[in-house]
Amino acid sequence: MEPTPSATAARTAPESVASTATHTTNSVRRDAYADSVALMRAAQHLTGLAGIDAASLVMATEPNLRLLADAGLLTDEGRAARPADLIVALRGTVEAVEHALDEVPALLDQPAQDTQPGSGVGEMVPRALVEADPATSLALISTPGPYAAAEALKALRLGMHAFVFSDNVPLAQEIRIKQEAHRQGLLAMGPDCGTSLLDGIPLGFTNALRPGRIGLIGASGTGLQQVSCLLDAAGEGVRQMIGTGGRDLSAEVGARTTLDALDLLDADPGCALIVLVSKPPAPDVAERVLARAARADKPVVAAFLGPDRAASRGRVTVVGTLRDAARAALTVLDATPPPAWTPPSASPGRGRHLRALYAGGTFAYEARQLLPDAVTAVRPFAPGGDIALPERHLVLDLGDDAYTAGRPHPMIDPTVRAAHLRAALHDPNTAAVVLDVVLGHGAGPDPAAALAAELDRVPASERPPVLAFVVGTERDPQGTAAQRSRLAQAGAHLAPTSTDAAEWAVALTGSAAHGPVGTRNLTSTG
Repeated sequence: MEPTPSATAARTAPESVASTATHTTNSVRRDAYADSVALMRAAQHLTGLAGIDAASLVMATEPNLRLLADAGLLTDEGRAARPADLIVALRGTVEAVEHALDEVPALLDQPAQDTQPGSGVGEMVPRALVEADPATSLALISTPGPYAAAEALKALRLGMHAFVFSDNVPLAQEIRIKQEAHRQGLLAMGPDCGTSLLDGIPLGFTNALRPGRIGLIGASGTGLQQVSCLLDAAGEGVRQMIGTGGRDLSAEVGARTTLDALDLLDADPGCALIVLVSKPPAPDVAERVLARAARADKPVVAAFLGPDRAASRGRVTVVGTLRDAARAALTVLDATPPPAWTPPSASPGRGRHLRALYAGGTFAYEARQLLPDAVTAVRPFAPGGDIALPERHLVLDLGDDAYTAGRPHPMIDPTVRAAHLRAALHDPNTAAVVLDVVLGHGAGPDPAAALAAELDRVPASERPPVLAFVVGTERDPQGTAAQRSRLAQAGAHLAPTSTDAAEWAVALTGSAAHGPVGTRNLTSTG
């Protein structure tokens, strides 16, 4: 959606008049909405300006105000803002902040750089769903969470599928959206849906995948990306990839979108296999989903990460990892899975503790199954501050809201993760570090560069081993070969999958008491 004009703008008075002093300022733009991608683009630009330590552009919803406060970026001016207002939060010198504020209007007025083929200057851009072409079949919704449900319901009632990228949507509203979609015979993907590929059109964070015969359904964005890229590397392609949002398989939501997507793919003659990807569903929901999958006319692979919650049945194969999901899918299709990977020899660092610093939340969850006692949160990064690492294993999802306040997601902006990597490399307690590098549409142009730059600053003999894996295809804008090469040149050890990297790291740190995460592969003829 396009930014709406701002009615007024207000600035806080500087807390210090010294030209070199660093202070925090909020500029509130009344009744001004901007698309989240435009806000991330603007924040990234402002953060790169000389003298700016931190920049965040967010709507003044309660969750966003809490995030700004936690990051030390909220002032009294911002606290007084209303949910419909846009807050520009900056920390830096007086001159730098003044200059940055002057740039904000032009940044928000910039048109999106990624346009569809055939679009041109002068085309009418709808500012409301009712202005869209009646032939439009899908709406992508990326408004602040409190407003997303209303827009999704409008889209569904106009006969459009809804891809809801927005997060912070109340659970009751998600249930209402999905009930309405089911009544209309449409799909409600999300809220908080990061990945889909429909009829060859990528939505959100998606890789450039070859077309094929596999349909994927997932309550996990990066999980879908990992599995689809592994299938692509093995020569298989994707028919459809339907994201559901992370709460779809909860007891409250009841897998409404997952079940609707199963019906859709089961009826599609071009789909030969269905793959489900999710963190562990609620037990009753897992039973319902697997019961429906067992009635399908085609085989199903269900990757429910973590402990088993339901038994396999019919032509349903249940696996416990992302790696095994891809291998099972290839086996079912009589394709040849890649040979089992054996990690090369590597010596742990001086310390005893693993530092797993993920951009993908599903990868962090997968690693936590091996290290259930690991610390999963540290104090959010503050520019100029120290990052305190625990004297225990650490598995972080740096795409969590706690770490993105004031900055874009680490798949777009590597600043926060690079700071955590710097701290881990210099921490004498670190035995090994794990990193994911996720490519594709929506990701940064060179995700490996900032991480490799941190490795280049520390001689290999003076740092712990860094284990990395790349999620992507060679057709992605960034290219897997170039990204893997840059990491290898910097001395990173490369694993083929998230599962392999986690198991390798745990074994390297001597913490393999819980066994490999890929031990479950249950099939039944029902």
